[in-house]
Amino acid sequence: MKPNNPFLISGYYSPEYFCNRERETQTITDALYNGRNLTLIAPRRMGKTGLIKHVFHRLKEQQADIVTLYMDIYSTQNLGDFVRLLANTVLGQLDSAPQKALSRVSQFIKSCRPVFTFDELTGVPKVTIEIAPAAEETTLKEIFDYLKSSDKRCYIAIDEFQQIAEYPEDGTEALLRSYIQFLPNVYFIFAGSKQHMMTDMFLSAKRPFYQSSQILNLPLINQDEYHRFANRWMGTRNLTMDPDTFAYLYNKVDGQTWYIQDILNRLYQNGKEITTAEIDDVTLELVNEQEVAFVNYYDSLTDNQAALLSAIAQDKAVTSILSQDFISRHNLPAASSVSLALKTLINREFIYKYNGSYIIYDRFFGMWLRKNCATSL
Repeated sequence: MKPNNPFLISGYYSPEYFCNRERETQTITDALYNGRNLTLIAPRRMGKTGLIKHVFHRLKEQQADIVTLYMDIYSTQNLGDFVRLLANTVLGQLDSAPQKALSRVSQFIKSCRPVFTFDELTGVPKVTIEIAPAAEETTLKEIFDYLKSSDKRCYIAIDEFQQIAEYPEDGTEALLRSYIQFLPNVYFIFAGSKQHMMTDMFLSAKRPFYQSSQILNLPLINQDEYHRFANRWMGTRNLTMDPDTFAYLYNKVDGQTWYIQDILNRLYQNGKEITTAEIDDVTLELVNEQEVAFVNYYDSLTDNQAALLSAIAQDKAVTSILSQDFISRHNLPAASSVSLALKTLINREFIYKYNGSYIIYDRFFGMWLRKNCATSL
């Protein structure tokens, strides 16, 4: 069954619904196929997950008997959470025959009692485990031993990988590295959205994952390629966008993949002539739908944090955030107070630094701030 709307805003369907990324797809595919782990770095909503699923699709076309697994660890808070998620992602997935899968999992997982259920469609066992705090490292080793024992080539993507640096347990990076480097049949994509953390983890000589993988920073999708992709699918509804109109949409959200897809999805749904005015109407509708969330975000900030966030939103991109010009134009407090507010906003992921400038992470939130919370100029 094909999707009703070709502009997907979640998940992955097939290559025909995936825009471009040919160079990046080939880079990742080549790395994994030739036995190299890869680190993929890009802000959230740039299309990392879709790209990973697309790469896995291509790899399965080349080698049908491989195993591809994806796990997002953004919500994990400690090593125990990580081990449980890894177990639920991996255990039972390396064998096509359910009885063999049950036997192999039981053979390797000794530190805790796995609970088996079966997928109603495939019959593949699903495994959940409960781990005592004292058994976390032992269970982790057992999972990696299980992976190592398989005769299948396996690719595992761990998204938001920088999260492990936030775990309260000391030495988590070193522990994972000690197991990962000795898995001859398993190769990893380490994906992350916090550039400074991911760069430090993989390029600092003091860190366990130093020079352990190939690095790929994910760029924006080329505007012309995106325009051709958009028009190909818009044509199925007798719609079209000229280059200038698409450029208006692309630049409105700084070329960020998810926001472009979200707007294209609504434009396709509406079926109206695509003009800049229609793009503005659709975008305003999308922003207004999230107003309750945006109000809550804004109300959770201190006065200084709210003032700084609004100021960044008005300028859209700020290179010198502690400059006297920026501070005075927006009536902000002293530079020391701005610096403190900046750290909090970065930690809470309201803003981030991209191409040398501080910008609002959520483009729709930035639009809402410009409309509702303008600072005095």
